[in-house]
Amino acid sequence: MTCSTMTPRQHALVIPYPAQGHVIPLLELAHALVDRGFTVTFANSEFNHRRVLAAMADTTKKNGGAGLAAQNRIRLVSVPDGMEPGEDRNNLVRLTVLMAEHMAPRVEDLIRRSHGDNADGFGPITCMVADYNVGTWALHVARRTGIKSAAIWPASAAVLASLLSIHELIKDGIVDSNDGSALKQGTFKLSPDMPVMQTAHLAWNCIGNHEGQEALFRYLIGGIRAVESCDFILCNSFHGAEEGTFARFPKVVPIGPLLTGERAPGKALVGHFWRPEDDACVSWLDAQPARSVVYVAFGSFTMFDTRQFRELALGLELSGRPFLWVVRPDIVRGDDANDDDYPEGFLGRVGAASGGRGMVVAWSPQQRVLAHPAVACFVSHCGWNSTMEGVRNGVPFLAWPYFADQFVNQGYICDTWKVGLRAEADETGVITKEHIAGRVGELMSDAGMRERVEAMKKVALESVMEGGSSRDNFDMFVEAMKA
Repeated sequence: MTCSTMTPRQHALVIPYPAQGHVIPLLELAHALVDRGFTVTFANSEFNHRRVLAAMADTTKKNGGAGLAAQNRIRLVSVPDGMEPGEDRNNLVRLTVLMAEHMAPRVEDLIRRSHGDNADGFGPITCMVADYNVGTWALHVARRTGIKSAAIWPASAAVLASLLSIHELIKDGIVDSNDGSALKQGTFKLSPDMPVMQTAHLAWNCIGNHEGQEALFRYLIGGIRAVESCDFILCNSFHGAEEGTFARFPKVVPIGPLLTGERAPGKALVGHFWRPEDDACVSWLDAQPARSVVYVAFGSFTMFDTRQFRELALGLELSGRPFLWVVRPDIVRGDDANDDDYPEGFLGRVGAASGGRGMVVAWSPQQRVLAHPAVACFVSHCGWNSTMEGVRNGVPFLAWPYFADQFVNQGYICDTWKVGLRAEADETGVITKEHIAGRVGELMSDAGMRERVEAMKKVALESVMEGGSSRDNFDMFVEAMKA
C-alpha cells in the first residue's frame, strides 16, 4: 500500500522495551504504520539508540544514504533508561523497574512538546503504541496527555495469557501471591484448547536473576490493570498458530507475523544492535546446495559457558553438514568470544576462511538467511521473533531455549505444531556433540516435519495478505487510531 507524499495528520509514538527482540518487531510495526499514512516517532533508550545508529551507519554509507532517505517518516529519538553507562542491561528486573522512574517524564514531555512545536514537520503526537513489557507508565502517560493508546505484545499470545491470568493462578494455588514463584511443580492449562504449560516455565520466573523478583511481580500485576484500559492489545502472532488462546482472550488481537527483515536491505531501518554481515552470509549461502545448511543463531541474550560452546562447535562439525553459525561477541560467559573459546583447530578445520564447510559470523540478516533455499534447519533459542521467522519461511527447528518465554515457545514448536525437535541435556546438564549431530540428522531426514512446517508457513503468510485475519485486524486498528 503506497502512502501520500503529503505530511499526514496521524503521528504515532512507538515505544519498544529496550531489548533486541523487542526493538526489531516494533520498528517493523512503525514501518507498517508509515505504509498506512502515519509519521512515527520511535523512542528507544539512549543506550540502544546509540547501538542502532552505529549498526546502521555502515549500511547507510554503502547505500549512498538510501537508508536515511527511506526513513524520513520515522524519527528516531532517545530517552534515558535510568541505568548507568557501564551497568549490566541483561539485568532485566533492574532495567524494567528503573524505566518507570526515568523514561516516563521524558516521554510525557516529548508528547506535550509535539503539540506546541510543529517545526519538524511531524505534527502533534496523536497516539501511542507501547510495548506491553515497558509497563504501566507508558499507558498512564497516554491517558494524561489525552492521546489514544495501544499495547503490543511482541511474543506469543500464550505467554501474554499467563500474565493476564496471574490472579487466577494465585487463586488456584499455582503461584505465590508475593513474588509469583511456583508453589508446586507440574503442568496446567488456562483453557481446554490452550497448550499445556509448565509451572517451572512461567516467563517471570525464567529471567535468570531473581534479585528484585518481588518488585517485578508487583510491576506485572499493575500492568494487567493498565492494559485492560487501553484501546487495543496487539500481538505479534496469527490466529492459526494460537487459535485456542485467541478464543479464550478475545481482547488480544493478532496482527502477525510482523514481516521483520523483509524490506529491501539498506532501504529501511531494521533496528539491529550489531551490524549484520549481509553480503558475506548471502554470498556463502549462494554457493551451498539446496536444503543443506544448518543455520545456528541464539538471539541477543543467550550465553554459554566455554564447555557448552565447544560442545556445540564439535556437534556442528560432527553433523557433517555445512553450517552458518552466528557467534555474538558476548555469547561466551565471562569474556568476548575469541579463537581460544573454540575447540583446538576447529576454525582451521571447518571455517570458511580456510576452505571449510562452516561459516561463523558475529550477526546475520536472519530473515534473508532463513528465506534462502540453501537453509535446511534452524538451531534456535526459540525467541518469538526467531520462531515466527522460522515458521513463515518453512524451516524446521532444533529448539534450544535459554530463558523467559522461550520454554513455552519450545513447547509450541515441538509439541503443538510439531515442526521441531528438542535439544536435550545429558545428566551433567550438557547438550552433547553427539546429541546435536543426531538431532540435525533427524531434522534433515524427516519429511513429515517438513510438510508440517510448510503447511504452517502457508497459513502464516495468508494471514498477512489481503483478506487475511491479521491484515484485517491491523487495518481495523489503524482506522481506530485515525478516527
